[in-house]
Amino acid sequence: MRWIIPFYAVAVLWSVSLPAQTPKTNDTTVPLFLLPPDYPMPYGPPKPETIKAALDRIYAYLDVNTPVRLINSATKAEITDLSKPDRAAVMAPGAFRLNSYEWGVTYGAMLSASRSTGDPKFAEYATKRINFLANLYGYYKTLWNDGFQNTNPYRRVFAPGALDDCGSMCAAMIKASKSVDNPSLRPMIDGFADFVINKDYRLPDGTLARNRPAPNSLWLDDMYMSIPALAQMGALTGDAKYFDECTKQVKLFEGHMFVPEKGLFRHGWVAGMSEHPSFYWARANGWAILAMSELLDVLPESHPDRAAVLELYRAHINGLVQCQGGGGFWHQLLDREDSYTETSATAIFTYCLAHGINRGWLDPGAYGPAAVLGWNAVSTRINAQGQVEGTCVGTGMGFDPAYYYHRPANPLAAHGYGPVILAGAETLDLLKNFQVVINESSVMVYQRGVDWQNLQIK
Repeated sequence: MRWIIPFYAVAVLWSVSLPAQTPKTNDTTVPLFLLPPDYPMPYGPPKPETIKAALDRIYAYLDVNTPVRLINSATKAEITDLSKPDRAAVMAPGAFRLNSYEWGVTYGAMLSASRSTGDPKFAEYATKRINFLANLYGYYKTLWNDGFQNTNPYRRVFAPGALDDCGSMCAAMIKASKSVDNPSLRPMIDGFADFVINKDYRLPDGTLARNRPAPNSLWLDDMYMSIPALAQMGALTGDAKYFDECTKQVKLFEGHMFVPEKGLFRHGWVAGMSEHPSFYWARANGWAILAMSELLDVLPESHPDRAAVLELYRAHINGLVQCQGGGGFWHQLLDREDSYTETSATAIFTYCLAHGINRGWLDPGAYGPAAVLGWNAVSTRINAQGQVEGTCVGTGMGFDPAYYYHRPANPLAAHGYGPVILAGAETLDLLKNFQVVINESSVMVYQRGVDWQNLQIK
């Protein structure tokens, strides 16, 4: 044991000889609440020029990858003479289809991007392609009347089989109709709207429904596949029946699928089931809140059901905000944080938050920071080529969690592009309309004219 004494003595001498170490930062030298957080993702007010640059990248990618040409399917030669319809004529293939419901979202988003940025190229993208589609209406109608129907590229235009075939494109075409002077546009619009309001399958109570994957199934997606088209028809024609049908569908879907204690919608509902599948799929909730947002944009203030739609919109927004993750994203299944973070839904929620604030439907101080956080998250999924990454591919109604957890995410999933453009454009408007600042390390959104540094109104 004699070795312990000298060791102890050395230890004492060492401790005495060390100079006192005063921490450079502690609660007496610097208020610790002012230390900068170590955020693992972009945080704070985005710069307008970085948003515009992101939208420019997406535009450049889509412009190249969605060609506007009619070609011969065998020879690949371009067809420019539309006076002689040819059964071998097809639209030149690109990465995305010009006449899909996803591209209906994208066309509307491009129009919004031009308004927000002041750059006409975004609107020109949409109007060029919608005019192209209208130009082909008569071409393929002639072939249709001649018996070329089963493989006719416009089969779903002349004989829609589901809301996916017509609702989103109908809304986009009406929005673009102010800039597209084409006599074939209105027949397409009227045909699409007629299917939505008169021909699509319904439950006995009138709810728009499907007979897959089980008879009399409701898909939350169909709020978006129907309501914006009918709302735009109401605005176009002034006929109140379209607005009445929109608000009727909102209330029917709410009654069947909205879960008030969560502030979220189920993805699916099947008539005759005693218990309904309770999976809160993110993008379907996105379609629902986007449908209500688009309806509120044009629904007359005097409409008797406007207050009810706005109340549901706000309840849904509140439920969605509770599900936003710390990185700004929402998850594939909203209430399951171990499911992956998904881009298209995050973009839709970001857009609807920012749009609601810009329209005066939502409190900017309460919801603005969530919108800013959402855009900062979405911006990390726009790669250098302008592709949108992390978007779930097309998804039907599932009855088990594994189905949703393992749906692939792919930059060629068309569902992500329109929502991301919408989110960027509306965030630009938010930055114009409000003060978005960092105050004590946190994003705050203030009305213009508020001296936020002194908390006084000028």
